[in-house]
Amino acid sequence: MSGTEAGGPGPSGRKVPAGWRSPDPRRERAQRLASLLRERIATGELAAGSRLDESALAADCSASRNTVREALGLLRRDGLVERRRGVGTTVLAPKYGHGLDRLAGLSEALGGYGSVRNRVLLAETVREVPPEVAAQLRIDTAAGAVHLRRLRLLNGTPLSLDLSYLPSDIGIPLLDEDLENTDVFALIEKTAGVPLGSADVTVHAADADPEVAGLLGVRPHTAIFTIERVTRLADGRPVDAEVLHVRADRFTLQTTIHREPHASTP
Repeated sequence: MSGTEAGGPGPSGRKVPAGWRSPDPRRERAQRLASLLRERIATGELAAGSRLDESALAADCSASRNTVREALGLLRRDGLVERRRGVGTTVLAPKYGHGLDRLAGLSEALGGYGSVRNRVLLAETVREVPPEVAAQLRIDTAAGAVHLRRLRLLNGTPLSLDLSYLPSDIGIPLLDEDLENTDVFALIEKTAGVPLGSADVTVHAADADPEVAGLLGVRPHTAIFTIERVTRLADGRPVDAEVLHVRADRFTLQTTIHREPHASTP
């Protein structure tokens, strides 16, 4: 990362890179430095437990101590590092972001972080569909369905346990597909011949029971995210009812929301 702030000299004599001048240049430099450090943490170049020395970072990145301190503050805000008296700043296990403002499978969302693989624990047809699932898919309980149970791993580390039910006409062709290396959303679109359109998503906190904890590699009763999602085709037909158990220590859920315009109060 050498040369992060290399460029033409500024008014104080410090080198300022071209295109980095802004109303708040130090903040912009801090954000860029934080982005570089995030990338190094995500790829494992900065492993969990690594100590980040402000002086060494300032020298390595040709940055001021204030810029480094502000960048580390941004990483602390994101839960990527912690600062402890007498120890300094150390790297925590990386967290991976998944946006809730677009319809994408976890494999699609995590592809930029490394190797994503699905360990298929169960892929079978069932004759009787649980009543709550049948209601979500708008099918009869005796209509049958395909039940999938997959453990999602990123760079070999378990991140989520996904339980899915799909209507038989959509799910049965998937049983002959590469469920280990292909996102189910892409396979559904291939099978249905039409794109996915929308999904209802509910997120709540839960304690991992012993079975889920063992698969995710955490202690029993560790806090995790549980995501319930019913995904529909573009024509509105429900085709995937899922429950995802996600490690909260390695995952963040993100979205951008907008305030709806409203009439002013008289």
